[in-house]
Amino acid sequence: MTSVSEREIEDITYEKALARLSKASVNKHWEPYKDIPWDDPEYAVDPEDPRWILPAHDPLSRDPWYLAQTPRVQARIGLYRQANVAKVGMQFENLLNRGLLAFALRLPNGSPEFRYVYHEMIEEGHHGLMFQEFVNRSGTEVEGMPRPLRWFGEAVQALSILTPTLYFFGVLAGEEPIDYMQRRILRDASSGHPLLNKIMAIHVAEEARHISFGREYIRHHVPRMPAPTRFALSLAVPPTAKVMAIVILTPPSSMARAFDIPKDVVKNAYWGSDESKDAIKEAVSGLRDLCADVGLMNPISRPVWKLLGLWKD
Repeated sequence: MTSVSEREIEDITYEKALARLSKASVNKHWEPYKDIPWDDPEYAVDPEDPRWILPAHDPLSRDPWYLAQTPRVQARIGLYRQANVAKVGMQFENLLNRGLLAFALRLPNGSPEFRYVYHEMIEEGHHGLMFQEFVNRSGTEVEGMPRPLRWFGEAVQALSILTPTLYFFGVLAGEEPIDYMQRRILRDASSGHPLLNKIMAIHVAEEARHISFGREYIRHHVPRMPAPTRFALSLAVPPTAKVMAIVILTPPSSMARAFDIPKDVVKNAYWGSDESKDAIKEAVSGLRDLCADVGLMNPISRPVWKLLGLWKD
């Protein structure tokens, strides 16, 4: 009787996990123009609606400058903030799908990843549609990611071909902070705008599968990589996590210009406060723990996490 090796058992377990995720995508999914009542009067976007006022967990919400503004201005700032996050989300999904297409194109017949990757691309396409529709209906001229990062993002397709494991770490570095932010907002959904709550609820539900796939892929492939490759990966992940957390959790400079927000107010709220620093650490905690699980924490990489302010004692 032929015994089954440990690696073969790992392969079978991995394939079963991906099959479950694919089945979940078939059984429960949403379409933005069918499942979101965009034209319902209750979902209309009024830029001065008090439900756009920044939630309590946003560092700017408690700053004396923000509190001194009229409720109308506070609401407009809050809507701009949410619209920019949505724009970043659309751009991220766009770049993500380019990488997934390039990755899937090179998968062999019978690959366990192929089917799920296509399910994810379909869902990410739907997310991009609903994010951009929200931006359009907000009436705000947001730019989303800083232009240099968008330029760099054009290289993501090559990254998914040359080093797919780093690519999927980058995917998680973008998905997990967005998921962290949206879950915090949904905890107090009663005070939020129903359109934003609906969009975020859909995104959080489907993104849970995408995050699960990224983690499964990394847990399956990283331990099998050569030691030098794992070491290089251990140094590349922390700065990737830092950049994505900053882009998602902090507002662009254009928001300060649009509302004449003093530079020191933005700096103190999003960079100087302990709460803001802790939020960034918490937003990347899943990625940090994943690195520890797959052996990417070492005497060199650990200080990099700490130097970048991503280490939680």
